[in-house]
Amino acid sequence: MSVFSVTPKAGNPVTNEVFDAVLTSLKVTLKHEEKEDYRKLLAVFHESADELMAIPDFDPETDTTRFPRENVHFPEKKDNEYGAWAWKVHIEDKSPQTKEDGLLKGKTVALKDNIAVKDVPMLLGTDFIKGYVPKLDATVATRVFTAGGTIEGKAVCENLCHSATSHSAPTGVVENPRAKGYSAGGSSSGCGVLVALGEVDMAIGADQGGSVRIPACNCGIVGFKPTFGLIPYTGCGSNEPTNDHLGPMTRTVLDCAALLEAVAGTDDIDDRGFAAPAPGDVPQYYANLKGRKEPKDLQGLRIGIISESLMGAVVDPRVKETFLTAAEGFRKLGATVEDVSIPIHKKGPAIWTGVSKVGGYLNKTSGAFGRRGHQMWDLNALMHPLKQENWDDAYVSTKNIYLNGAYAATTFPHLLAKATNLSRQLRTAYDSVLQNYDVLITPTLPYIATSHAPENATPLDQIAKQVGLTSNTCQFNQTGHPALTLPVGLLEIEEGPLKGSGVKLPVGLQIVGKWWGDEVVLRTAYAWELGNEWESM
Repeated sequence: MSVFSVTPKAGNPVTNEVFDAVLTSLKVTLKHEEKEDYRKLLAVFHESADELMAIPDFDPETDTTRFPRENVHFPEKKDNEYGAWAWKVHIEDKSPQTKEDGLLKGKTVALKDNIAVKDVPMLLGTDFIKGYVPKLDATVATRVFTAGGTIEGKAVCENLCHSATSHSAPTGVVENPRAKGYSAGGSSSGCGVLVALGEVDMAIGADQGGSVRIPACNCGIVGFKPTFGLIPYTGCGSNEPTNDHLGPMTRTVLDCAALLEAVAGTDDIDDRGFAAPAPGDVPQYYANLKGRKEPKDLQGLRIGIISESLMGAVVDPRVKETFLTAAEGFRKLGATVEDVSIPIHKKGPAIWTGVSKVGGYLNKTSGAFGRRGHQMWDLNALMHPLKQENWDDAYVSTKNIYLNGAYAATTFPHLLAKATNLSRQLRTAYDSVLQNYDVLITPTLPYIATSHAPENATPLDQIAKQVGLTSNTCQFNQTGHPALTLPVGLLEIEEGPLKGSGVKLPVGLQIVGKWWGDEVVLRTAYAWELGNEWESM
């Protein structure tokens, strides 16, 4: 304990009344003869903290001369038919440092609107906070620029990343690109739509429980949550640090590999990525995939179907059938495909809930303590201390997280610790099976996209639209395994305004690999993509 003084300065605000309030908050007392000593120690701590807060902050450098922000504006309705754009801006590298074309040369990119771009408003899909403008570029944004990509704007993020469907943002619903009136999936909803429509070539989403894979599945594109920490999270709005991931969203597996390669590798800031390779040591995902002599040959590859992923009460039998047909596609390419039981898979959502609800609450109040990296505390300051106006404008899932977290803090004070340990057990279970298999597969989602909740929907009605939706995705946020979804078929809509219309929506298949086995996941997905016509399945 460092103490630089035991004598508070005149006018120090830590009075006896302030000190008593601190004791009351702790629900403890002190001996009367000791109170003044401890009050003085608190007072000198106040002076130290006050001095520290007056020091200018230390943000990662952002080069707005080389990467100028051009045509920053909120899009008009006519330019945003599906409600997927949160903010428009044009950014490209004006002074390339190499004569060689970058990996993303000529590619247009959208960023989920929880990824910071300096001087461009970050809406985070919410009215819970307002007026936030980042002071830095996220690491992934800079890497897109330096790889030759052009960022065309920010894609709608569902409300504070708290919805797996696409009706929660105050800017309006985000429409499914194949069926207006239906969910595009969340929380990276805008990314999925913009890529599926071809308004951008690729996007970077964020995934804390499936938020890259769910919209990718609903929109019929590829979405990849890579190994935990492979893509640095610096400069991104966090839900819970141990399940935060960023991931590519693209129309093809080859584009997914290119984007992953461009942005992967530790930045020596974010501690999620301290075990990740340096950018120069990242595998050449794109070149290796494109250069395969027999890209559809999966001879020798062993694939395990997680039996429990097909057993959920909300699994649409049609999705199960489509998934199993797609699994046969791997066999036709030479892979061995077998059923494998991982009983704890069914407990995964409960384990994830214990971390994401309690940790998510603490992350918004006390902040992400115990971490090394850049803290976006100016964003956190808009959330905490919580004010009634924040609460009144909060989405139902946000209110639920606060209520769950506050309740757990007193009733289940060790829930987060227990869920953290069980997350390790969950990882061990998958790792054990992956000793005998190269990848595991599941349906990405248990049912196709649902119709939007009505504007006057009750809290329960809004949540009901996503019951069980993350039953095969959230586990891998807690375990950190790479998990990719690709489209494998279409099914007719059976509920909502387009019921009986014959309109079809996508089904996804999820491929899960070993830690740092991202390249095998990409290879497996690429082979299936080349060997099948998913839109005719």
